[in-house]
Amino acid sequence: MSTKIQLSSKKRRVVSKSGESSTSSSPRQSKRTKTSSERVVEIKPKASYDEERETETQSINDDLQLNKETCAKIQSLFKEIKTLKESGRSENAATIAEKRAAASVLFVTLKKMNRLSQLRCKKARDMTQTTKQKVDGLHLQLQNLLYEVMHLQKEIKKCLEFESSDEKIELVDVATFYREAPLDISMPSVTEKDPHKQRLARLDWELEQRKRLSEKYDASESNRDLVAREIKSKQEYLESLQPRLKSILESTVPVQEYLSMPYDQIRTQHQMARLLPRPLYILFVQSSAYSEACDGDLTVKIEGDSDTASASMSTSVAIEEDSDSDNEENLTESKRRRKTVGDKLEEKRKKVLAKHPLQVVMQLTFQGEAQLVLTFSYLIELKVVTVVTELKDSSAAKALQSDLLSPKTILNALYPGDDGAESPNPSNIFQLQRIGIDSWSTFSESVGSPYLWCQWLSGLDFLQCDDTKGMKPNTCLSSSHMEATVKALRGRIKARLALQKQVTLVGQGNIPVPSSTVKLFPSKLSSRVVSWKPITEEAMMELDFVLTHPLSENIDSSSFFYSFSCERKSAKVQGVVVLKEAYPITPPIFLIKLIWQNKTHMAASDHDILDMEAEVNLHSQELITAKTCEYLLSCQLQRLLQCLDVYLEAASAEEASRSPGTQVEFPKEKMFVRNTRYGLNKIIFQPPPSLHPLFLPTPNPPFLSEELFLF
Repeated sequence: MSTKIQLSSKKRRVVSKSGESSTSSSPRQSKRTKTSSERVVEIKPKASYDEERETETQSINDDLQLNKETCAKIQSLFKEIKTLKESGRSENAATIAEKRAAASVLFVTLKKMNRLSQLRCKKARDMTQTTKQKVDGLHLQLQNLLYEVMHLQKEIKKCLEFESSDEKIELVDVATFYREAPLDISMPSVTEKDPHKQRLARLDWELEQRKRLSEKYDASESNRDLVAREIKSKQEYLESLQPRLKSILESTVPVQEYLSMPYDQIRTQHQMARLLPRPLYILFVQSSAYSEACDGDLTVKIEGDSDTASASMSTSVAIEEDSDSDNEENLTESKRRRKTVGDKLEEKRKKVLAKHPLQVVMQLTFQGEAQLVLTFSYLIELKVVTVVTELKDSSAAKALQSDLLSPKTILNALYPGDDGAESPNPSNIFQLQRIGIDSWSTFSESVGSPYLWCQWLSGLDFLQCDDTKGMKPNTCLSSSHMEATVKALRGRIKARLALQKQVTLVGQGNIPVPSSTVKLFPSKLSSRVVSWKPITEEAMMELDFVLTHPLSENIDSSSFFYSFSCERKSAKVQGVVVLKEAYPITPPIFLIKLIWQNKTHMAASDHDILDMEAEVNLHSQELITAKTCEYLLSCQLQRLLQCLDVYLEAASAEEASRSPGTQVEFPKEKMFVRNTRYGLNKIIFQPPPSLHPLFLPTPNPPFLSEELFLF
């Protein structure tokens, strides 16, 4: 070996930058190194740049091969040292030390290989970083170029899409321009060949026209100001004139009252009529016209809050703005108190059942006896007209509190089938179900009853309209029903007042019979009415002669029921009267039971009682005329007493003929030829129930226009 270096295991050889070693090796050690038979790397002091240069000249594969060989030699030296130490010979110490020195030298070689690999790695990183910087620089240049391209494209697009202000001006067409423009502006010889100059000439002509229009506008403005000043002066004059006219009208109030010409009230009513909804407006106009032309006892007026009605006629936009502001104001209240489900439902009900602030009040006077007051209201959401009925100053009502004159039912069935229990507007069913209302009767006391004739008088006809929202009131419909409805109202109230009078007098034992019908009855009637009182339907249906009667299942619960008793000596009659709401168009029905000689005679078992009922019920039109139809109940009751006398006298005469010498309880006072009908025994002929006269149709009376209904 050329050189050997003895290194300590705890010290390292430091190589200075000048390339000289900090500790020089001794000649002896160099000699031992040279004589070594093993391959030892000769270490010469080199600077750092020499190793860098070496990394460039020496390949990586050679360094890898040298690293593997060095590791293999170090491994073999360790094995040999281990073997020598295990032999335990003292003469092997020198050999072990020599081999240890050789292994240390090989470690120095490994450290060099490590430095070379670190240098190569650092160099690769530096090259990579340099290349990355170059790539980033090129990418930045590319981004700058792309941004410049995009900017240029935007500028190009702006230039292509540029519109001059003159393009927005609507110019006259070319033919009109050359026809109307003067030659000094149009210059046809120049502009016809050059579109640009033609455009400029057309713009000049447009400018000239606008200048003329501006001068004309200024002149119109000055004229308008002059007219406005004149209007203002006249308006000031009229405003100063209004208080004078008002004072003059106030001074004429005593004259109006003396001459019964209330012009102020009429003017106020007409002003309020403008605020009415369309249906109530038609009702007011038609009823006022009918009152003025045909019925002086009919008065019509408008009542309610006109200020609220005027505010409700604001536009929908204003309503929305108000609702929004109200919601904002109520935000703090909603934070303090949250509304329950019941409160929200109650608010919905109030909104759906809300009435218009103005109402039309119609008043019918009946010869000083009574006054019928009808208050018509319009439900804004439900779009129907309702009426509240009130009967004032009725002496009959004061004498006897009866359901006959009850405002709730007095106008029921004014027309057949119209009881005001349901709304004629089909959409109301769904609107009421949404707020939890199943029947109109639950709130009819507060809003009134929606009778069908109320809709007719207001021009509403829901039966012919599929879309109630788009429905418009019809004035012709109101005028065609006005006269008939007013007459029906008068007829109903007159009939009820007369009926109440009859009920009161019959309860006192007197039967009022009109003078024109007295000749239809005998001058003397022995039977008399001993009791008369109202009765409920449940109590009536518990009576044996009603329960077994063929017509008991067809009795209408909306009717009025009265029980009465008649007697003549030992014979007693117990009966009930069913009064329909449409009285006297529908005659009262009498159901009776006769108790005589310890026997009970009822219609279900005795055809004579059935014949008496048929005589009273089916032939009632023979007892009255067109002027006395209100007293139908009294005439029927009088006919019943007549039939009872005839029956008792005929039965007594028949018994006397069968048993001569017996005492006759009821002597013959009425004139009749024979005791039995058709000359036969009374019990021989009995028509079946289906053919009984009570079930047969009855012709209409000549003075009634409505159909007769028994039950």
